[in-house]
Amino acid sequence: MRRIPILPSVLVLVAVAIMVSLGVWQLHRLDEKEALLAHFAAARVNPAPVAWSAAGVSNDLLYRRATLTCAKVTARSSMAGRNASDQPGVAQTAQCLIDGGGKALVVLGWSVNPLTKVDWNGGVVTGTIAPGPRLVADPPLGGLAANALPDPSEIPNNHFSYAIQWFLFAITAVVIYVIALRKRR
Repeated sequence: MRRIPILPSVLVLVAVAIMVSLGVWQLHRLDEKEALLAHFAAARVNPAPVAWSAAGVSNDLLYRRATLTCAKVTARSSMAGRNASDQPGVAQTAQCLIDGGGKALVVLGWSVNPLTKVDWNGGVVTGTIAPGPRLVADPPLGGLAANALPDPSEIPNNHFSYAIQWFLFAITAVVIYVIALRKRR
């Protein structure tokens, strides 16, 4: 009967300990993400608007209603988006210099065509703060259709499945090592 090798056993145990600790960490992240999503859900229904400052907005203000004044449009672009009826298309955007300094990305509205000419050169914008951060105009601007409003329920919360994966990796490592030790005998 051969002895159990020390160094490989220690390496496997260290790897298993790391995998289990990563699984536990993901369970803690699950609680944090649930609290964050609850905060965002409450922010979404808070009717009190916030101001978009020259310094921008913090993540605590995501999904709140906000207002800013676009003093000058410095760039236009588009990104994939959905309209209020959940149809895919293009969200038309404008990079704005805002009163008091600073910049803001404003999602002006939705169209089917990415080359849609948008007739909007700045002004007061009211909407919902989306991750990025960006302000999704509501009502839409420049003759565009309404975008789908940002919804925190679209943020994935898959930390539980990640934790299960790490625990399964640890179990798999132990099983493979035990099989390897048995074959060695």
